[in-house]
Amino acid sequence: MLKPFFLSLIAVLPLTLAAQSDPAQFVNPLVGTQNMGHTYPGATVPFGMVQLSPDTDTTRYELNGSYNPEVYRYCAGYQYEDPTIVGFSHTHFSGTGHSDLGDFLIMPTTGELQLHAGSEEDPSTGYRSAYSHDNEIAEPGYYSVLLEDHGIEAELTSTNRVGIHRYTFPEEADGHIILDLEHGIYTYDEKNVWTFVRVENDSTVTGFRQTDGWARTRTVYFAMSFSKPFTSYGHEKDENDTYRGFWRKFDESKNFPEMIGKDIRAYFNFDVEEGEEVMLKFALSSVSTEGAIKNLQAEAAHWDFDQYRSDARALWNKELSKVEVETITRKDKETFYTALYHTFLGPITYMDVDGRYKGLDQNTHTAEDFTNYTIFSLWDTYRALHPWFNIVQQQRNRDMVYSMLAHYDQSAHHMLPIWSHYANENWCMIGYHSVSVISDAYIKGIISGDIDRALEASVTTAKVPYYDGIGYYMDLGYVPEDQNTSSVSKTLEYAYDDWAISQLAKKAGNTEVETEFKKRSRNFENVYDERIGFMRPRLSDGSFKQEFDEMDTHGQGFIEGNAWNYSLYVPHDPDRMIEMMGGKDRFSEHLDSLFVMEIEDKYIDQTEDITRDGIIGNYVHGNEPGHHIPYLYNWTNDPWKTQERVRMIMDTMYSNTSDGLPGNDDAGQMSAWYLFSAIGFYPVAPGADWYAIGSPNIRSATINLESGHTVTIEALNQSEENIYVQNLSIDGKTVNRNYLLHNELMNADRIVFTMGSKPNTEWGTISPK
Repeated sequence: MLKPFFLSLIAVLPLTLAAQSDPAQFVNPLVGTQNMGHTYPGATVPFGMVQLSPDTDTTRYELNGSYNPEVYRYCAGYQYEDPTIVGFSHTHFSGTGHSDLGDFLIMPTTGELQLHAGSEEDPSTGYRSAYSHDNEIAEPGYYSVLLEDHGIEAELTSTNRVGIHRYTFPEEADGHIILDLEHGIYTYDEKNVWTFVRVENDSTVTGFRQTDGWARTRTVYFAMSFSKPFTSYGHEKDENDTYRGFWRKFDESKNFPEMIGKDIRAYFNFDVEEGEEVMLKFALSSVSTEGAIKNLQAEAAHWDFDQYRSDARALWNKELSKVEVETITRKDKETFYTALYHTFLGPITYMDVDGRYKGLDQNTHTAEDFTNYTIFSLWDTYRALHPWFNIVQQQRNRDMVYSMLAHYDQSAHHMLPIWSHYANENWCMIGYHSVSVISDAYIKGIISGDIDRALEASVTTAKVPYYDGIGYYMDLGYVPEDQNTSSVSKTLEYAYDDWAISQLAKKAGNTEVETEFKKRSRNFENVYDERIGFMRPRLSDGSFKQEFDEMDTHGQGFIEGNAWNYSLYVPHDPDRMIEMMGGKDRFSEHLDSLFVMEIEDKYIDQTEDITRDGIIGNYVHGNEPGHHIPYLYNWTNDPWKTQERVRMIMDTMYSNTSDGLPGNDDAGQMSAWYLFSAIGFYPVAPGADWYAIGSPNIRSATINLESGHTVTIEALNQSEENIYVQNLSIDGKTVNRNYLLHNELMNADRIVFTMGSKPNTEWGTISPK
C-alpha cells in the first residue's frame, strides 16, 4: 500500500567509526526520506512506543476546502529536501501512504517568544528553524541537528516509552521550550478534539491529546519532566469558546497550571547560560497520565543523556545482530542492514510498563502473558514482514498474533484487525489479512496453543456480510463491481485469505472448515476472462464489465495495480493460474512481456502513491500486489528467470541513499522483500511451509535464531555477474527443487548456494505444490 526509509550514513551523514561487530554503523535512517518522503529519521528503539523524530513542515490535509495532494509527501512528517524543521514530535508511521500521529511537538527557541511555526519561506515569522544536512546526524536510536535560527544543538534519543531530549543553548539568553499540541501530521481544523496540559510542579507537566483522524477516536497521554525548573510558563489557543463558565475570572494564559482547549500551544521559559544543556524526558501512555508517569519512572529515572543513547544503540545492535551478513560491496551491506532496521521499527509496543493499554472498545485492558502491539498495516505486511518475523522475531510475532486476537475480542464487528492503530480500526485497504499472519504463525510452529480460538476468529472475520462486499462474495463467489469497487482485487485477496484459513483449519484438524474454505479459495477462477487472458470485473448479473482497460488502475476493479499485475495474484495456487493462462511456456512469455513493456504516462500521472522509480516495464514493485510476481517463473520451465529478475530488482530498486527505496516502505514490507530476496528466497504464499528460491546477493548470512540455533547461508562464487543458481545443498545434501521448507531453514546448520554467470536449466525445475 504505502511506503519507506533506511540505509547507511556513509552517503548522507557523518559516519561514526565503529567496530565490525557494530551493525548499527551500516544503518542510514534517512533512506527513503527523499521524493515521496514517507520515512523519518527517528530516535527510537526497536518496536518502541515512542517514535521521536523531526518534522519539517506543517502541511495541512486540506487546502481551500479540498484535499491537498502536497500532504502526501508528509506522511512521516520528515521530508529530506525541506530547508526547515518545525520541531520534534513523538509518534510517527514509517512509510505509510495515508497518515496520522505527529503528537506532542517540542521546539526549543531563544529570543522573542513565538507560538506559531511560521512559513518555510521566512522562518523568522515563527518558531521553525533552518537547518543543514551538514549539521545533521541520524543513527539508530539517536538524532541530532543544529537549529540554525536559534543556534541550538538539538539531540534526541529514547527508551521504549520515553523520548529523551537534550538542547544545548548558544549563549546566555531567555530560552523557551514550546509544547505544541495543535501540531499533527495530516492535520485539519477539526483534527483535534481536545487537548489538556497540567503543570504539576516547576519541572513536571502532564496532559493528553485527543484527535479525530485516521483513527477516529485516539487519545494519547503524556508526562514531561525537565532537568531544571522553568521560571514561567503559559499558553495560547485560537478558539473563542462560546461558553467559558466561571473560568473567565482567571487569566489562563500565563502561569495558570491548567491549560484546556482544542489547540493548546504551551511554552516554558528558562534562564540559560552559554553552552548550558537543558534536558527533558517525555513519556507516553494510552491509558492515563498516571500510566505515563509510571513509564517515565520505570524507564527514565536518571539524567544521563549519553547513557540513554548508548542503551538505545545497544538495543539496536542486539536486534540487528540477529542476522550477520557479508556482501559483495559495502553498499549492499548498508542496504541490507538499513532494511533490517526498517523492519524492526514496528508494529510498536502499545501498553504501559504494568501491562495496561486502551483497547478497541475504549476500555482499559491488561495484557496477560503477552506484549500488546499496535500499527498493523496488514495489507502490506502479511506478505513478507510477518513471515520475516517468523524467522527472526518469533516471540514478538507470537505476541502480535495475540494482540490481533485481543482486537477481535474487543471488536463490535467481531473481526480481526484490517489496518489498526492506537485502539482504532481505520479500515484502510482490502482483504482480511490478519488470517494470513495467524495461519502462517501456526503452520510454521511459532504458536501452538489457542488454535481453535484463532480459527474461530478467522472464520468469523471472513463471514461478516457487510464488510467490503463479503456478502456478495459468499453468495456469488465474487465481488460484483457494480455493487462494490475494487471488486477484482477484493475477490482475489479474499480467495487467498480463505486458503490461509483452510490451512489453519487443517492444522487444527477441523475438516469441515478446511473443506469450506478450500472451496472458497478457488473463487479467483470466477473473475478470470479467458477470452482476453486477464482477471476482469464482473457485475452482479454475472456478466463481465464491458468498458475495460487492462493497463489502467482506476475504475477497472483494482486497487494499487492494474490487470497485468493483479491477474497474477493467485499466490496459493500458481499451478491453476498458469493452467488457466495457457500453460508454463505461454505464462513465462507473459511474465517476460510484463517486465519489458512500456506503460504510458497517463496511467500513472494521477497516481500519488507510485512513480516511475518504482516501475520496471509494467511491473510495479513500488506497490505490494506484485511482490511475489518475480518468483512465479519457478512454476514455469524457466526458473532461472526468477533469479535474473530478483537480482535485477535488488540492484536497481534499492540503495543506501535518501532515495533508496522504490516506493513507500509500508511499515516495513518493502524492506522485508529485500531481506528475504537478499538471502535467497521469498514467502510467495504465507500460510505455506515453503519459500520460493531466488538469487541471493549476499556472500554469507548467519541467522541467530531465538532457539539458540544458528543457520548459515552461503553463496559460493558470488559476484555481480554470477546471479544464477547452479546448485543448492542443505547440510551437504543436494536439493534439486526451487523451494526451501521452513523446517529445513530453521534446523539446518549450513545452506549453500553455488552461483554462476549462466543459467543452469537443469536445476530447480521442481516447484511447490
